[in-house]
Amino acid sequence: MNRKTRAAMVSVCSNISLIIMKVMAGIASGSVSIISEAIHSAMDLVAALIALFAVKKSDLPPDERHPYGHDKIENVSGVIEALLILLAAGWIIFEAVDKLIHPAAIESIGWGVLVMVISAVVNSGVSAYLYKVAKEEESVALAADALHLKADVLTSAGVAIGLGGIWLASLFGHSLAILDPLVAIAVAIFIVREAIGMLNEAFHPLLDHSMSHEELETTSRIITKCCPAASGFHDLRSRRAGRRRHIDFHLTLPTEMTIGEAHDICDRIEHEIIEQLPHAIVLIHVEPDEQMALSPLAIT
Repeated sequence: MNRKTRAAMVSVCSNISLIIMKVMAGIASGSVSIISEAIHSAMDLVAALIALFAVKKSDLPPDERHPYGHDKIENVSGVIEALLILLAAGWIIFEAVDKLIHPAAIESIGWGVLVMVISAVVNSGVSAYLYKVAKEEESVALAADALHLKADVLTSAGVAIGLGGIWLASLFGHSLAILDPLVAIAVAIFIVREAIGMLNEAFHPLLDHSMSHEELETTSRIITKCCPAASGFHDLRSRRAGRRRHIDFHLTLPTEMTIGEAHDICDRIEHEIIEQLPHAIVLIHVEPDEQMALSPLAIT
């Protein structure tokens, strides 16, 4: 089991445990904000299962039907996760509005607060672990899963604060039960914002979005450094697929250069690009310099 798969399994196991705790606390207390958190965790579990499938599938080597590999499956999983979060947010808002119209007393507040605090602490640790692995392995699926859990940390803390406010008000003979559905709606709004950001990040690579401007500048600098003074390049293109960066460009070299010398230059360029941009796949088309005489270097 590789690091990405192990991290995804940790997320699955922690989400199952937290869902059970939140459902029990939500039923016992009648708190819609706790139930909303249980739904959020259920979506987190689905996301974790999708991430687990995605990281296992994305590591498969290229085959006849997928000659460029399976890396984009991580982007597909990120899009699915974002849509699931939007669905969950809609359900939470529906339930919270119903609770505003038909308010009900909240019981066992202490247990609810305790469960929310435990949830926030556990998800904080798991999220930090997933972010670390996602950054080191450049995994879009794990990064999306970590973002789920980070949101869960903040929303769990918000629910705990809301329930704490209701409990304090009850000590003075007041009722702030309305605070519970209001917190649930705030949780849902935060989840919507999270989902939109994740959808944007995961969807762009599916449209063969280019690398960042900084990465293109790095690539350009490496090509220029590795080439002889009389050479140049043009038509630099790139796209992202999961952690992969596909880069191709045309390289102009002196006509008197041997095939072996040109090959050595291409190897040096490819090696240095991969050192700076891990998991890059570089394709270089070499052409004689007279076809590019007096033409400026270009990045497209």
